[in-house]
Amino acid sequence: MQKSRKRLITMLSGCAMIAAVGFMPSSPAQADPDIDTVQKRVDHLYHQAEQAQERYNDAKLELRQLQGDLDSLQADQDRQDAAFDEVRGQVQDSIIRQYEGEALSTVGQVVVSDDPQSFLAQLSTMSAFNDLQSQLFDKYATAADELGIRQTATQKRAAEVAATEKKLADEKAIVDKKLAEAKAVLGDLKDKEREEMLSRGVVRVPSDVPASGRAAAAVQYAMAQVGKAYVYGAAGPNAFDCSGLTMMAWAQAGVGLPHSSSAQYGTGPHIAEADLQPGDLVFYYSPISHVGMYIGNGMIVNAENPSAGVKVTSLHAMPYVGAVRPG
Repeated sequence: MQKSRKRLITMLSGCAMIAAVGFMPSSPAQADPDIDTVQKRVDHLYHQAEQAQERYNDAKLELRQLQGDLDSLQADQDRQDAAFDEVRGQVQDSIIRQYEGEALSTVGQVVVSDDPQSFLAQLSTMSAFNDLQSQLFDKYATAADELGIRQTATQKRAAEVAATEKKLADEKAIVDKKLAEAKAVLGDLKDKEREEMLSRGVVRVPSDVPASGRAAAAVQYAMAQVGKAYVYGAAGPNAFDCSGLTMMAWAQAGVGLPHSSSAQYGTGPHIAEADLQPGDLVFYYSPISHVGMYIGNGMIVNAENPSAGVKVTSLHAMPYVGAVRPG
């Protein structure tokens, strides 16, 4: 009897547990990310793309410099080639004038060599060497050395150009990849949520910015671009990236700036935040990968990202690094 009661209690306890489990709420499915999370993800992807774009811009400036160096070296080498051929001809003529017959045929075999160092080595072993004009021989040797130096320098620059072109291709691929990822994240949002996210951070555009001097022309141009699209690598007239906007704005004031935010950071005196004036360039992130233009009252105009385009925002909307006054 006692054993039967124990079995009954055990069965009832088991049923109670089963019932409890049956009525326990199942774990909720993973909730969709909220707008703030998506905003941070998209902003991060845009920033990664912008960093790659600025490295791309820097590499383009480097490539331009390298290509100019290569062109100059190639021109020097061409001139040295001509000078070498002239000296080589003088040496050959000098030998021919001194020797005839069998000796001449031996000389002829030597002077046909196109390699400067081989010709020089062969020439130094000839019996004719002791009779050559020493000044003429030295002139030839010097010309051969100079030609070799220029050939080596040209080859080195050509290799650097090829490496920089490879770097450009790699950075462009990163830009395209990160932009595609950001578009995919945005594409997963509903239209209403996307509009809410993109509308955040909108600041009223001031109707008048009190700039003076050459800065006035730069500010006026930059403010006129508000609302236009952000496109990586663009410098107007219908779309800009961050350094493209500031470059074109200051070009209206006759000031040339490179198409690179990090390069623009070195184009003028650095200005303390307390001394900022409209037209000053303000820089963000470390390493520097974004630039905007200060317009007063703690605000900037900048080409922000592909979602925001050219817009007015607060000075400290991004990690602030410093400022420069162009011109």
